[in-house]
Amino acid sequence: MADPSLDNLQLPQTMVNGQQRSEVSVLDRGLAYGDGLFETMRVVDGRIALLDYHLARLRRGLLALKMDADQTAIISELNALAGQLGDGVLKMTLTRGIGKRGYGIPAQAQPTRICQSFAPTGYPIENARTGIRLFECQTRLAVQPLLAGIKHLNRLEQVLARSEWSDSIHAEGMVRDTLGNVIECTMSNLFMLHGERWVTPDLSGCGVQGVMRDYLIDRLGQAGESVEVRKVDFSTLLESTEVFCCNSLYGVWPVIGLADTSWSIGSRTRQAQRLAEQVIK
Repeated sequence: MADPSLDNLQLPQTMVNGQQRSEVSVLDRGLAYGDGLFETMRVVDGRIALLDYHLARLRRGLLALKMDADQTAIISELNALAGQLGDGVLKMTLTRGIGKRGYGIPAQAQPTRICQSFAPTGYPIENARTGIRLFECQTRLAVQPLLAGIKHLNRLEQVLARSEWSDSIHAEGMVRDTLGNVIECTMSNLFMLHGERWVTPDLSGCGVQGVMRDYLIDRLGQAGESVEVRKVDFSTLLESTEVFCCNSLYGVWPVIGLADTSWSIGSRTRQAQRLAEQVIK
């Protein structure tokens, strides 16, 4: 039975392999195996924020998955759509393309490029101003160094983690790996002020290496802040004096609570927030 709630669903403007259409083959390996990558990008005044960081992560993903792609065509399509969109969100999905049944990689694979444009995100303004509470997710991220850091299409762990809460109290969920290390949030990365330095979790085993995370590591360092990338246990998070999460769409959200632990919004979190706003507003 069809879902009546989908009757009025508006499809985003979509290009598949440079053509305006919204269908892909049922034999596409992205559908069958999650064999591919994606990037979700903020568009401001017709330009893609942090484009160089997005392209760098895409190249790392292509190398990890042993995929070839026409990067010139990708950049051209993204810039063209961004110019048409003005303000909003672009999502670029790159799959390995059509293949036969089975896991073996086709010898002559032709990647499928899917570019979609969306209206600006509707995240509450209050999240950035007054901070958010984190939900402590029980879903654990599997440790797999071969896929760590890249934005591959296999996101079921994040889907399951995000399904754990439905209230309006929590805006994000904190996720650990199977070893108990703090890794990230369901759609963003974490920074915590531990002692006098910022700490962000090491993502060499699992998790997504967000482009806003990379940008803030660079910019905070240039601003004289010390940023350490290392394994983070749960007690380190609880002992921190300031905490924020970040991604390339909303920038920085101060974190004010997790279960029974509370944090204040400090001046150094506000500094990180201003650095993020420089590229997404």
